[in-house]
Amino acid sequence: MAKKNFKDLCKLAAILRSPKGCPWDRKQTILSMMEHIQEESEEVCQAIKNADNENLKEELGDVIFQIVMIAQIAKENGHFDMNDVVSGIYKKIYSRHTWVFGKDKAKTPEEAKEMWLKNKAIEKAKKSNRSKKAK
Repeated sequence: MAKKNFKDLCKLAAILRSPKGCPWDRKQTILSMMEHIQEESEEVCQAIKNADNENLKEELGDVIFQIVMIAQIAKENGHFDMNDVVSGIYKKIYSRHTWVFGKDKAKTPEEAKEMWLKNKAIEKAKKSNRSKKAK
């Protein structure tokens, strides 16, 4: 099998959820997927604790696939799609690293963490204010 990429993985999830796909995968809901992503996340943590990089690679793949499946279900329900997830996390990570992509300065890990928390709090406050204005 040729090497596959993230886009191929998203297509695989859509096929599994399609009428010609897998009955078990089609039956899943966002709520039912919660158990599976928790289990796979715990397996990632165990692989990290065991310093088992080969298993870690596999378990990270399992977590990614759970995320892809949840995003596929959300897309089918008209909520959002994987592109929205990726775009949102990119924007969040970029905007919170103001010492890398902005004018702030952080020379130590502690300063970076402090700045991250400050930027997160600012974003949460803005989001809260937008929510209040929308009501």
